[in-house]
Amino acid sequence: MNQQKKVVLFTTPTCSWCTRTKRYFIQNQIRFTEVDVTRDKRAAQDIVRRTGQQGVPVILIGSQAIVGFNKSRIDRLLNIS
Repeated sequence: MNQQKKVVLFTTPTCSWCTRTKRYFIQNQIRFTEVDVTRDKRAAQDIVRRTGQQGVPVILIGSQAIVGFNKSRIDRLLNIS
């Protein structure tokens, strides 16, 4: 059985794309850690440093950062067919 890469989802409470991303992860049984950047300022600064973007969602899959809900890239990085 393949080990799933670590998935971290950076969100805000009012972000509709964050909600869609969480729903997609749950439907596909993808384990993830959610970080609310409105509560964790250090995490917010970290995603800006990594991506140059302030928008959410930001998804870290292993060491790869995805800005926004990019289903095809998520599927590719997690080997979902």
